[in-house]
Amino acid sequence: MKNVMRAFILLAALSLTACGFHLRGSQAQDMAFAFKSLYLKAPAETQFVTDLRTALKTNKVALTPAADTAELVLEVVSEQTNKNILSLSGSGRVQEYHLVYRVSLRAFDNKQIDWLTPEEILLTRNLAYDDAQILAKEQEEAQLFRDMRSDAVGQAIRRLNRAKPQL
Repeated sequence: MKNVMRAFILLAALSLTACGFHLRGSQAQDMAFAFKSLYLKAPAETQFVTDLRTALKTNKVALTPAADTAELVLEVVSEQTNKNILSLSGSGRVQEYHLVYRVSLRAFDNKQIDWLTPEEILLTRNLAYDDAQILAKEQEEAQLFRDMRSDAVGQAIRRLNRAKPQL
């Protein structure tokens, strides 16, 4: 009975992939922006900014070298990472950390009309910590921050996709 159920589930999954099923908005050609060109204004060239540039190019948004030649200016106001102690053991050792990744964005056109009011993307994760596995936990922390940064880029692209002038 279990083998029949597994075969049925496998067959259903294969039929979904064979028919070309994909989530709406998951393909680059599904994105339709209300602007054609964008200037990305950032205080520094961080990994988030680099990933955001790549995502914009993938979605066929023309990036301009100057703000006055672009239809829209996307300003990365700030980007922060924090690591806070979430819990301690009875002996005072760290058991868990709370990781926070925060990005603040704003989009406006040449007439200073806001398309996206200053918005904040806030992502958090919890990291269980063990003194016996320091290197592994450092790598896990770095991976969690990479995942949060990637998620923030995706959220920024989706917010730009729905951006319109606010009159």
